[in-house]
Amino acid sequence: FYERDCTIQRRHQKMVEESPCPVLNERKREQLCEAALKIIKEAEYVNAATVEFLLDKDKKFYFIEANTRIQVEHPVTEMVTGEDLIKWQIRIAAGEKLDLKQRDIKHSGVAIECRINAEDPANNFAPSPGTITRYIPPGGPGVRLDTHVYQGWTVSSSYDSMIGKLIVHRKTREQAIATMKRALSEFIIEPIKTTIPACLDIISHSLFAKNKIDTHFVERNL
Repeated sequence: FYERDCTIQRRHQKMVEESPCPVLNERKREQLCEAALKIIKEAEYVNAATVEFLLDKDKKFYFIEANTRIQVEHPVTEMVTGEDLIKWQIRIAAGEKLDLKQRDIKHSGVAIECRINAEDPANNFAPSPGTITRYIPPGGPGVRLDTHVYQGWTVSSSYDSMIGKLIVHRKTREQAIATMKRALSEFIIEPIKTTIPACLDIISHSLFAKNKIDTHFVERNL
């Protein structure tokens, strides 16, 4: 089990993911880990999975669902653990033994992921398909971009609107936030509209910096 993240959502769809969750202490993480393992063991499930919980204002957690697949936000876990989850998923599916123990997993730093969707935040996040004529991705230390698009690519209206995942990994949360701000500011995808400005608004918000976030953060603050 890999301790995962906390998220900011819009209409129950994740926009920003962060690992480790900044509002959890080690005791609460252990409790979540034990609960997740119990669920997976009872189901006798083998391979990659994510067990999701909701955390209330009193730090009590409630089970939502178990996703028996790799998750979109898996890069934040990869960045803080140094483990390739896709590789492990394939190896286990091929019948290889998982020779990795929980005690072998070492967490390092803070990772933040922003989902880049072809949507117009200024128009109630309406879909924004079309051909990309200008594409300048960000780079630099601690920046990772998972995407399939390029200059000249046509974003179809027939598929999911996500066209990329921008991930940063730095030593501290403050550094990760600063790096994500810089990366989002440098990221250019034109002429279609994307969620880059909305993600920048979230990352730049004072409440985000103070860890005062919840599942209605976007609707209430943006």
